[in-house]
Amino acid sequence: MKYVFGKRELMIPAIREEGCYLMTNGLGGFSSLNLAGACSRNDHAALMSCPKQEAPNNRYQMIHWLEEILFLGEEKRSLSGQRFGDGSGGEGCAGLILFSYEDYPCWTYLTSGVEITKTLVLQPGENTLGAAYEIRNRSQKAAALKVTPWMQFVPKGQQLCREQAFLLKEDPETPGRVCTGAVFSEGKGLYYSTDGRVETYPTRLTPALFYELDARDGRRAQGICAVNHSVWFRVEPGETLTGTLVYSADGPVETDFTRIREALTDRRNRLTAQAGLKDETAGALVKAADQFVSYRASTGQQTILAGYPFFEDWGRDTMIALTGCCLSTGQYRQAKSILRTFMKYCRKGLMPNLFPEGTREPKYNTADAALLFILAVYGYYRRTGDGEFVSECVPVMEDIVQWYRQGTDFHIRMEEDGLISAGEGFDQVTWMDVRVGDILPTPRHGKPVEINAYWYNALCIMEELQGSLKERNSWKSRDYGSLAALVKQSFQEKFWNRDEGCLKDVLSGTEADCQIRCNQIWAVAQPFSVLTKEQERQVVETVFRKLYTPLGLRTLDPADSQFRPAYGGELLQRDLAYHQGTVWAYPLGAYYLAWLKVNGGDEGAAAQLRRQLQGTAQALREGCVGQLPEIYDGLDPGASRGCFAQAWSVGELLRVYEALERMETGREWYL
Repeated sequence: MKYVFGKRELMIPAIREEGCYLMTNGLGGFSSLNLAGACSRNDHAALMSCPKQEAPNNRYQMIHWLEEILFLGEEKRSLSGQRFGDGSGGEGCAGLILFSYEDYPCWTYLTSGVEITKTLVLQPGENTLGAAYEIRNRSQKAAALKVTPWMQFVPKGQQLCREQAFLLKEDPETPGRVCTGAVFSEGKGLYYSTDGRVETYPTRLTPALFYELDARDGRRAQGICAVNHSVWFRVEPGETLTGTLVYSADGPVETDFTRIREALTDRRNRLTAQAGLKDETAGALVKAADQFVSYRASTGQQTILAGYPFFEDWGRDTMIALTGCCLSTGQYRQAKSILRTFMKYCRKGLMPNLFPEGTREPKYNTADAALLFILAVYGYYRRTGDGEFVSECVPVMEDIVQWYRQGTDFHIRMEEDGLISAGEGFDQVTWMDVRVGDILPTPRHGKPVEINAYWYNALCIMEELQGSLKERNSWKSRDYGSLAALVKQSFQEKFWNRDEGCLKDVLSGTEADCQIRCNQIWAVAQPFSVLTKEQERQVVETVFRKLYTPLGLRTLDPADSQFRPAYGGELLQRDLAYHQGTVWAYPLGAYYLAWLKVNGGDEGAAAQLRRQLQGTAQALREGCVGQLPEIYDGLDPGASRGCFAQAWSVGELLRVYEALERMETGREWYL
């Protein structure tokens, strides 16, 4: 799917500054600038590198931005859309007539008879950025394009120190060959290769860049860069020239722009072919999903990064995103690698919620990641029939169930009624896990509804696998079925809110119990039903009336006194709104699957759902082009908030498209 923005859209500041593109390299590194080719966040970067030995979380802001200035005779014209701290900048947007993105971003500028198309590409598996400038000079004057990398060489999120030293080394020039060299600072190197002319000069600091989106949210609003060289491309009247420039943080440049572009497009085309999903939007989501899969050096396996530009790889997010991002797309090898990563670190029945770097221990503060692991393994088995790998997982799965039964860390334990209780004090162990000092906006201590839906399904899965893989494993327990029956009985008796026709959010003995939240939808959207069919139907209808939007589900009923209609402002404001009404994109996948389930999963239901999904294609044009975001405002969702690209948002919608295509081709669809 190709996304094209013309002059009319690009004249609107909110579109060109809030919109952006994303290319990732599978190591944690990325390239992301706004639609004006500039930085409206301090996390924007032309090249954010991540050394393979430090992947995926030790990122370095290498090239923050590429400045382009066109010289036409005696005239000097900026192509830049960058804004600065003194209020200047952005004048280059007047010449920007087109932005497009499919596998990589392209910008087209037109000024005084000179048309310039800029293309950026990122090498898969490397920290290497390629830039190409096709310059068509139809004026009557000689044209020269000056390209200057604005550099930082600092860890992601940090500020360039004014005393920071930069050393530039040029390789000896060889007539008829490309120019090469490197810049060094803070122990990092940036190597370049170009067919243009390189101009070097003493390092100087730039004016302060202004980050509009960070300023709105109380983050650092300005940042400086260093410059010490520029690349020139000269074009005579009536001529056309394509100049190229390659930068790499991995070592001396050994490839060219064309090879990087071909490697990038070939990889993305293979992904869509392997997934086999025919819907165009589904194909775009397949490509989006791959951008979150990354190598993790500490385990030597794959992982899933929760979201760009802020988040790392978290256990809960990974287990939720894995099914859509890897299984619905046919990326079974990556799924096995990710599951093995987490199996290796299972402790006392818990999966890591966070992998810290270095020698520090992982953090295990999550009640759902381990149960979601069992669901992910089951999803893998249903799609592949790979009993050998699942048998490898069974001891870990049994360990999880046993620890949940007897009790483990963070007050996670099974009560006499078979239901799981979790969290006390300042524990935050469900996905609604914000803590602001001593404030827990959504504590949910007690028996959370989705945790117990996952628990019931984990027990049913263990019973089924025990029957189908009995020859492969020596099972520790034989009573999964009877325990599941107890959980189902207790769940229906204690969670059902007859007055509202829905489920209680938590069993805690507090007023939070009867708050109408989106967490109940996961009780319907699981493969094994913990509710009656009529209860499932009522849950779906209540969620639709009170929480559904075409972009996601609200986290709280707008009629609730604690509802907050908008997400934004300083950190405290944002955190207090995060789960108090804010619309999250990822529960929409569970809602649609639940809707199909209660409506019989027939052709009529599929056709109706496809009509509802038409808005998804438009959502892919807003914010990060080709991606789905983390959140939207609760009352009037429109512009995206939070992370501009979120793994579980993409993965959960992919599950819906997979289900639809399986249904429409007569295959078992509910996996």
